[in-house]
Amino acid sequence: MKIVQINTVHYGSTGKIMLQIADCARKSGNQAYTFSRAWKKQKNIENHPIFGGFINNAFHHIVAPITGKEGCYSKKGTKKLIKQLKQIEPDIIHLHNLHGWYVNLPLLFQYIKENNIRVVWTLHDCWTFTGHCPHFDMIGCNKWQMGCFDCPQYKSYPKSYFDNSKKMYEHKKEWFTGVKNMTLVTPSNWLAGLVKQSFLKDYPVQVIHNGIDLSIFKPTESEFREKHGLQNKKIVLGVAFGWGKRKGLDVFIELSKRLSTDYQIVLVGTDENVDKQLPNNILSIHRTHNQKELAEIYTAADVFVNPTREENYPTVNMESIACGTPVVTFKTGGSPEIVDETCGFVVEKENIEGIQVYIEQVCKEKPFTQEVCLKKAKEFNTKDRCEEYIELYKSISL
Repeated sequence: MKIVQINTVHYGSTGKIMLQIADCARKSGNQAYTFSRAWKKQKNIENHPIFGGFINNAFHHIVAPITGKEGCYSKKGTKKLIKQLKQIEPDIIHLHNLHGWYVNLPLLFQYIKENNIRVVWTLHDCWTFTGHCPHFDMIGCNKWQMGCFDCPQYKSYPKSYFDNSKKMYEHKKEWFTGVKNMTLVTPSNWLAGLVKQSFLKDYPVQVIHNGIDLSIFKPTESEFREKHGLQNKKIVLGVAFGWGKRKGLDVFIELSKRLSTDYQIVLVGTDENVDKQLPNNILSIHRTHNQKELAEIYTAADVFVNPTREENYPTVNMESIACGTPVVTFKTGGSPEIVDETCGFVVEKENIEGIQVYIEQVCKEKPFTQEVCLKKAKEFNTKDRCEEYIELYKSISL
């Protein structure tokens, strides 16, 4: 088979997923091609063309928020992409994130429909079936079920200077429906349930969970405790990119007031702006040098806490469990689907007292052994998840 994947970027969580699937497809004897947007000084990497051109996409980035017409520019770059697709003649086009101001959506879907190309589309968030936003859980908005309007988040990513959610909802419904052979993939059962309530409900939906590299995320000894003088502390760990209310930064600040001095909260992925909001008793680590160092921190912790308020299927939960550290999380999106009775606790969203109780229970009673956590982690192997995609490709190409 010839398989083409398209995603906003070739790095980050979604980019890694795309490249891992492509690598698995090649090892299975298929031809795999991956594409992502041109941005700043990015250049083509091996087997992965960058398309669109920086100027072309920058124009899209600047003009779309002004006009409210997201996905309606980048014509030149998209035509070039389609020309390349015609040369490849793919059996399957696998879409990932299409937001990010880099592809002309009506042109791309016109090509797909006219050529009756089989499509797999992995939804990494909710953007595909809303008039604007990738996430709406935190504000409790259900307008997407019937048709978006009066969007309370139009100024948020993907930024717009006025509310065009009603028209964009209608456009997306027109563009994204009518594909004769398309299978939607969601990383969580939670998101699959939302899709079945959206205008995409007539498409088949398959749940394929995200995975992690278990050769990296595993119990990894280090001198992390000694380095920071935490030998006698119970470490409460949080890891996120883009700390804020959505990721539960305020929850950790409140926990720092409630937990005794026996505990040390450690946050990874912070920056100088976040540091200004943190009390002195929270240890802030801006970044790790590599994933091995992150695995060392997970291993050193007594409990990993994920008070996220909007989530699809958080990788950090899996990474912590794979390093032998149990998880306490809010019941948000697909986050509780990762945690079961062998490796952590799930708390109703906004129940900070419940989070505190379970933190103390995990640290004092140690109900979850490293051995049992590692047994659970076997379910997270990214190789197995990629092979599920290959099997999906085979099933829809018959």
